[in-house]
Amino acid sequence: MTTALNKVMAGLEDALAHAEGNDATAELRTLTAIDVKKIREKTGLSQPKFASLFTIPVGTLRNWEQGRRHPEGPAVAQGAHHRQRTANGGAGVA
Repeated sequence: MTTALNKVMAGLEDALAHAEGNDATAELRTLTAIDVKKIREKTGLSQPKFASLFTIPVGTLRNWEQGRRHPEGPAVAQGAHHRQRTANGGAGVA
């Protein structure tokens, strides 16, 4: 099996163990709110360029930055991934 497939299988096994009430092997992660404006400003990108990079409407980005709405689902996960990369010394947006 490839490394990626091994990781997916391990994650599925953890999820199954958690569903069965065995949290000893499960690694639970909680996604927290992200400061989209702070992330965008760190990149130095304009709102239109940042929105285009993440394929979201500029209006959505503005709503997030002004606190009228908050990222949900995949957007939160992507933001968390970006935070982890920058915390580990990675650069850029991805």
